[in-house]
Amino acid sequence: MNKNIVPHDYQISKEDRQKLKKHNSFLLWFTGLSGSGKSTIANVVEQELFRLGINTYSLDGDNIRKGINSDLTFSPEDRTENIRRIAEVANLLVDAGIVTLAAFVSPYKKDRENIKSVVKDVNFVEIYVNTSLEECERRDVKGLYKKARAGEIKNMTGISAPYEAPENPDIEINTEEVSVETAVKQILDYIRPKLQLKNE
Repeated sequence: MNKNIVPHDYQISKEDRQKLKKHNSFLLWFTGLSGSGKSTIANVVEQELFRLGINTYSLDGDNIRKGINSDLTFSPEDRTENIRRIAEVANLLVDAGIVTLAAFVSPYKKDRENIKSVVKDVNFVEIYVNTSLEECERRDVKGLYKKARAGEIKNMTGISAPYEAPENPDIEINTEEVSVETAVKQILDYIRPKLQLKNE
């Protein structure tokens, strides 16, 4: 099948789209335990970028697991496939000139490395939302930890499945020490230079 796939030579490039939108595009990847604050922070970052006139799109479990990845479970193999598909979708969005925000537990280092290889290192910003298991379990926003402790959920990251923390993330945020506002400012300060086109 693959030998019959011949890429079409489209005339509009990623650079053309970025010039039209007047900013660079890349992927902000938020990783951390369930309940760490990934989606909360990503949501506020997107609001701030939107306010600045930046074209954005957010990917998270709700719009991925209910659609393109609705056939996947939470087994280690399916988690890897889940992240692989998200990386490919994110790559298309970045190519479209859109600053893409993705908030996923993404517990395995090899999967996060694969994302980087798909979207290219220069287009990948890894944001580790470092919140302790104790704090995430205390928050238990979705009631998942309680169910996991009761044996109702298998392969729950942090309880019955591992989380491999990033060793050298681009940005690390400890939500037990800093506010959402401070975290958002930290991220915006980091990405502002990346948003600038070369000729600006």
